[in-house]
Amino acid sequence: MKALRFHAAKDLRLEDIEAITPPGPGQVAIRNRFVGICGTDLHEYAYGPIFVPSTPHPFTGAKLPQVLGHEFGGVVTAVGAGVTHVSPGDRVSVQPLIMPRSGDYFADRGLFHLSENLALAGLSWISGGMAEAALLNDYNVVRIPDGMTDEEAALVEPTAVAVYACDRGTVSAGNSVLVTGAGPIGMLTLLTAKAFGATKLFVSDLNDTRLELARQILPEVVTLNPKRDDVGAVIRAQTEGGVGCDVALECVGNEKALQACLDAVRKQGTIVQVGLHPGNSGLNWHNVTFKDVDIRGSWAYPTHLWPRVIDLIASGAIPAMKVVTRKIRLEDAITQGFDVLLDPAGTQLKILIDLT
Repeated sequence: MKALRFHAAKDLRLEDIEAITPPGPGQVAIRNRFVGICGTDLHEYAYGPIFVPSTPHPFTGAKLPQVLGHEFGGVVTAVGAGVTHVSPGDRVSVQPLIMPRSGDYFADRGLFHLSENLALAGLSWISGGMAEAALLNDYNVVRIPDGMTDEEAALVEPTAVAVYACDRGTVSAGNSVLVTGAGPIGMLTLLTAKAFGATKLFVSDLNDTRLELARQILPEVVTLNPKRDDVGAVIRAQTEGGVGCDVALECVGNEKALQACLDAVRKQGTIVQVGLHPGNSGLNWHNVTFKDVDIRGSWAYPTHLWPRVIDLIASGAIPAMKVVTRKIRLEDAITQGFDVLLDPAGTQLKILIDLT
C-alpha cells in the first residue's frame, strides 16, 4: 500500500509498503479517508526525529521509518475478536493515543494521556493516517454520526486539543479570551472559546496573513500583531474595568507570547500553556505572584473527550472546517503540504490529505 514515511529530517518518502495485517483480538483495521498535517508532523519533517523513536518504543516497539499522520479518520474494513462497538462499514474518527490500559499509575486512574509509556498512531505506532490503511486498537476508533463528514472526522483530534485547553482555562460564558498564535490550534481554540460562551476574543500573531485568515474565520475577533501593537494595553483598554482578559491561551510555544499572556491577563486570571516550548522560557515571576494568576499546562487531551468533541463539531457548535484552507492528494503531500506549511509566508492554515 502507499504510505508517506518519515526517515529523517527533510527525508519524507512516498513508498509502497506491506499492507496491514488482519486485525487481532481487540484490533480494528480501517481504510483511511482524510488526514491532517499537524505542526508536530512539520517539526518532525524539519528537525526530527523528535517524537518518532529511533530505537524501539518501550510500549509499542515502533521505530523509524514511521508512517506519519495522527489527525485522521476512515472506514472500518475488519475487526478482531472481542470488538463490538464498531463494525465493517462504520465511519470512524481516530483517537491516536496508545498506552497501557492497566498496570500504569495514570492508566489505572483513567488518565491515559498522562501515561509514561504513551505512544501515538502516526508517531510511534505501526500505523499512521498518511497511508491507505491503518491497524489500530479498539479504543482508538470512535464511530461518527451520519451527518458528520469524513473531513470533519480528521479534525476531531486537533479540536480535542482546543477543547481540553479551554477546559483547563475554565472558559465560560461572558469571558474575555486571548489566544496567542493564529495557527490551526490557535484558531480552533478561538472557535472553541466562542462555543463555550466567550464574548470578547483576541488573537495575536506576527504574521499578518494569518491575522487576515483569523478575521475571515471569526469576523468579531480583535487581531493584534506584537510588532505594532502593545497586546496587553489593547486588551486592557477593551475589557471591563481595564483589568485585562479572563483567560489567555498560549498556542505557540514561544517565550514572548507567554510573556504577553501574563501581561494581558487580569489579576486572578488563568494562563494555559498549550504550545510546546523548545527550551526554558523566562517569565516575570513577581507578576505571577502579584497578579495572583493560575498558570496551567494542557497536554493533549483525555481520551474520553472524543464523543463530546464529535458532538461539538457535528452539531455546528465548533465549525472546525473553517480552518481548512486546502485539500491535496498523498502524492503531493510533500511539495503542496509540508513545504507550503513551512513557508514563513503562512498562506495556508490547515491542509488535509485526501486518501479517498
